[in-house]
Amino acid sequence: MKLRVSTVQYHLHTIRSFEDFAQQVDHYVRASLEFETDFILFPEFFTTQLLSIGNDKGEPLSINELPDFTVQYLDLFTSLAVKTKTHIIGGTHVIRNNDKLYNVAHLFYPDGTVATQAKLHITPTEVNEWNMAAGDELHLFDTEKGRIAILTCYDIEFPEIVRMAKARGADVIFCPSCTDDRHGFHRVRYTSHARAIENQVYVVTASTVGSLPTIDFMRLNFGQSAIIAPNDVPFPPRGIVVEGELNNDMVVTGDLDLALLYQVREKGSVTTWRDRRTDLYNDWESSFINVP
Repeated sequence: MKLRVSTVQYHLHTIRSFEDFAQQVDHYVRASLEFETDFILFPEFFTTQLLSIGNDKGEPLSINELPDFTVQYLDLFTSLAVKTKTHIIGGTHVIRNNDKLYNVAHLFYPDGTVATQAKLHITPTEVNEWNMAAGDELHLFDTEKGRIAILTCYDIEFPEIVRMAKARGADVIFCPSCTDDRHGFHRVRYTSHARAIENQVYVVTASTVGSLPTIDFMRLNFGQSAIIAPNDVPFPPRGIVVEGELNNDMVVTGDLDLALLYQVREKGSVTTWRDRRTDLYNDWESSFINVP
């Protein structure tokens, strides 16, 4: 099974209306479709661009007002997925549930179905500055191209949750991300490589670039989207299928061959998934579904 993935380096800048946002999203989708892609990945927190629209007093909106755009966001991405017959992971969007804010990734299927995955590990900024709550359940998503998981930014830095996703059959981990400096970017990037090696899966990352000068905690962005593979002979030596140009506004596209994953799991130079010592650390792994 092969699939083609496009991942967006989304350029954040001040806009004046939801229509401006919709036109930018449509641009990235159209650019991706020129390469006959199967999946399009947008980054984490890219809908914070909507806060720059401001209110009738010319003041920027607050994070508490971002959920007010949810219906428009869902309508936009649902229509694009149906029209293009493409799986679109609409990055993350902040929603409100029982008076709590959640950072939620949305998967839009070609048939109009929408699935969600709340971010499971939230950063100190999300807690202390935006008063967000963490999700409490890992979901796996079946598509016509295989089973995937969506783990957002900070999530990828925790090996246990990716082990769980792989144990439940995920071959591709989509990781929408938003980082404001080199330190944060490289934490996500390096751990994405580690998770790909440990679990013999693909990891696809998407980043925000540009800036929102009027929005606190979104003023700077440092990013580079990439498709990452295990470091083994069938794949590029550095484990990079494709990557964007650092901090540039662009879409990068690459092919994922799932048969190569199955090959290296069975007889690769190393077989990290098969060789895990569950006899030594079965205290937390014993609850996983053990998939070869």
